[in-house]
Amino acid sequence: MESYEFLLFLAIILIFTKVLGLFSRKIHMPAVVGALVAGIILGPSVLGWIQLEGSDGLFIEKMAEIGVILLMFHAGLETDLSELKKNSISSFVTALVGVLVPLFGGFLSYALYFDTDFSNYHEVLKAVFVGVVLTATSVSITVETLRELGKLKGKVGTTILGAAVLDDIMGIVVLTIVTSLEDPSVNPLVVCGKIFLYFACILALAFVVGKSRKYMEKEDHKRRTAILSLAFCFVLAYISEHFFGIADITGAYFAGLMLCTTRIEPYVVRRMDIPSYLIFSPVFFASIGIKTSLDGMTVQLLLFSVILLLVAMLTKLIGCGIGAKLCKYSNAEAIQIGIGMISRGEVALIVAQKGYQYGLLNEQLFAPIVLVVIVTTLITPILLKMVMRNPNAPLEAVAT
Repeated sequence: MESYEFLLFLAIILIFTKVLGLFSRKIHMPAVVGALVAGIILGPSVLGWIQLEGSDGLFIEKMAEIGVILLMFHAGLETDLSELKKNSISSFVTALVGVLVPLFGGFLSYALYFDTDFSNYHEVLKAVFVGVVLTATSVSITVETLRELGKLKGKVGTTILGAAVLDDIMGIVVLTIVTSLEDPSVNPLVVCGKIFLYFACILALAFVVGKSRKYMEKEDHKRRTAILSLAFCFVLAYISEHFFGIADITGAYFAGLMLCTTRIEPYVVRRMDIPSYLIFSPVFFASIGIKTSLDGMTVQLLLFSVILLLVAMLTKLIGCGIGAKLCKYSNAEAIQIGIGMISRGEVALIVAQKGYQYGLLNEQLFAPIVLVVIVTTLITPILLKMVMRNPNAPLEAVAT
């Protein structure tokens, strides 16, 4: 018999995310914090009302995937392209240092805590892979917070977005190199070649879109324009993930970026707002909390979780902050960029799953990684609002 439980799931998610989102704003926190907490309450960690299993759970997961794609498409549309070009070098440097520092920090924390035998090749790779997990950045939560604060188009906002996209690409390269050391069938040169080809295709597509600009703008304020723009977003998200192994949200962001300077942009943004904020985005934010499960957490793993969490936060804050300072950003801006890159989100979970497939991560270590994902996802919008509201606040004030 066909199940219609997904309808009840959707109703519960929408009610809880809205109520807790309003409560978050009442206590001067971004609404996204309430939506994330709603997911944790509804998931197996608290009430257990919603499980992402079976056909109903799969439907919720697919809805959540569309939600994050729409969110990143929206971010691309609202990006100030001239500001992004101006900050392209700083985005690259920020992303590079923001990958290297967490990679080393994660490796060191695992190796020292579990007393890794450095003569054992496989054990060393396992320690390196924990570092690989910490290199991941999920900027979707940051995007929503920056939009709420009206800072998405600023110098800091565009640098965070640019660095996050490059961070994703660099993370794939590092992931591929490490897994290839464990599985000889994975060829790093082939993956690097695919990434180069991907950017070549993006540039070629951007050229075509630019040449088609006057034809698109003739169709401004027509429903077909919004429909075709959304279809373009979905196609590029699919191509990115399926053919190049690049995250679908990266393709969605590039799709928005290609349209952000056209005259149709305001109309498309208004049309995208309706489905995104009415249903898809709340489901996405709640799904992060719903995925939370801390089964099998021992005292030893709990202590390691706390260490890993501190390392995860500090290495992104310090790494991306150093990258920003190298590019002549002020101390306040460097802190804002570092905090904006802290959230790991679903990206870290995907990387962890890859490691499990290659035998570089056991089931026990999933609980600490999930905890890192939860806390960094929850704390990023809170800290970001604090430093954005008072940009001259010292780092000590942020920590407290």
